[in-house]
Amino acid sequence: MLGHVAFVLTLIAVTLIAWMIADRLNVPYTVVLTLCGLVYAVLPGPQLHLNPDVLLVLVIPPLVYSAALRSSLLAIRTNWRPIISLSVVLVLLTTLAVGGLVSLVVPRITLAVGLVLGSSVAPTDPIAALSVGSRVGLPPRLMTLIGGESLLNDATGLTAWQVAVAATVSGVFSPALAIGKFLLAAAGGLLIGAGIGYLLRLARPLFRNPLLATTVSLATPFAAYLAGQEAHVSGVLAVVIAGLMASHHSPLEESGPSRLQTDAVWRLVDFVLEGLVFLFIGQQLPSVLRGLKDEPASVTAAAIIVTLLAVLLVRPAWLFLTQTVPGWLGWRLGDPNPTLTGREATAVTWAGTRGVITLAAIFSVPLVTAGGRPFPDRYLLQLCAYLVVLLTLVGQGLTFRPLLRRLGLRANAADEAQVRHDARLAALGSALNVVSEMQSDHQIPADVADSLRAGIRRRADRARARISMLEESEGVLTPSPELRTMIMAQHAVIEAQREELVRWRDSGRLPDESLRQLQFELDLEERALPQR
Repeated sequence: MLGHVAFVLTLIAVTLIAWMIADRLNVPYTVVLTLCGLVYAVLPGPQLHLNPDVLLVLVIPPLVYSAALRSSLLAIRTNWRPIISLSVVLVLLTTLAVGGLVSLVVPRITLAVGLVLGSSVAPTDPIAALSVGSRVGLPPRLMTLIGGESLLNDATGLTAWQVAVAATVSGVFSPALAIGKFLLAAAGGLLIGAGIGYLLRLARPLFRNPLLATTVSLATPFAAYLAGQEAHVSGVLAVVIAGLMASHHSPLEESGPSRLQTDAVWRLVDFVLEGLVFLFIGQQLPSVLRGLKDEPASVTAAAIIVTLLAVLLVRPAWLFLTQTVPGWLGWRLGDPNPTLTGREATAVTWAGTRGVITLAAIFSVPLVTAGGRPFPDRYLLQLCAYLVVLLTLVGQGLTFRPLLRRLGLRANAADEAQVRHDARLAALGSALNVVSEMQSDHQIPADVADSLRAGIRRRADRARARISMLEESEGVLTPSPELRTMIMAQHAVIEAQREELVRWRDSGRLPDESLRQLQFELDLEERALPQR
């Protein structure tokens, strides 16, 4: 028992060290974790074995739901055409391209078996790309496209994978039947996700307590996924829709303390799960290679090459067709969004890294078919998928930041800051109107109204002063020396209050419970400040 605890602590330590190394080197920490897993795989000692059931049921739903909570339903709705193009059409095209090419170069592999591989490697997992994009200030529309694609293409890929595996296991493959199953699974997942999202919205007034709200939030992705699986539809799509609805309705229906606590918990869940999963990815190579010891090298090389070529070439080809060929198949007709420029299309192309979904799918391939025969070329499919993950995650992940700098893609920080500033002043103006209405209705006396107005105006004055102290240089918004001094002083003031509260506690004049309540007030004040 103690050995298992020590092993888990070691994994957590490796995750923390990898994060610090990645932060120092300014590279995606998922890449560093994968490389650490590769190194660990060749060392003596206990090994981690990838359990696909654990990934599909316990890891994928919370990671997908957390990503949905950070997404914008309105932004996805605004950009629905390019997102559907990437997350549905491109995934299906990649599935067909990989399946068809592999079945051609390795004749013993049937089209259904090839589609199992294709549907596994088709969905992107751009955790590395999004982490880099957020740090370098990738334009919001590109962040929306990359994030929206990763949310919805998981459901597309896993649904296609289920259809392909069922056809291989049964030995019967009918294109018409496969398309029908796919559409039914997608529609069912959408309805179940919308139903759970609606029920969550109705029940939210009952869970105003932060602890209850956080518990419900953690349970929601598992409930949505299991409901989808029990109904034999897309559980991942159900999780995505439930998460998008929860995120959209949270600002008005969830209390502030609940939102703060839930956000902190989900950040921790993301960090731990992503760390362990990418360590798993690095450790799977030896076990995959052992399963292919009797496979001819020429067959293995041919399957790997065509898989990589299809994955790497179909994506830019599809973006070229949909974004640069005017009116191709009517995709641009009536679309209010401008087409992507060549630089933007290049960035979206390079964001197509593969990861957790691909490995979860390919390692979940059953051992035997319905007739009791071994699943055809299972280990060959696993090696092809694994190398796609490894090469795209490490290769594209490490080069994505330099590519963005060379392309010169960056959000307009000044415009974003101005929008936030205008919205903040509008909210404070609304607050002043409410105070005046409450005073005119005799709900509050004049002295209380004057005090509230003074506090609101002080906040507005601080906001105006802060926006005036921002400096823009080459598209990068930075604090002026005056603003940096003011931020440093505000942090120092809060720290002085904390130290005084601790002195009161240590002298016996302040109970710990009161200390925690006052610290919470200071924590909220500090969170509203920019970082030092």
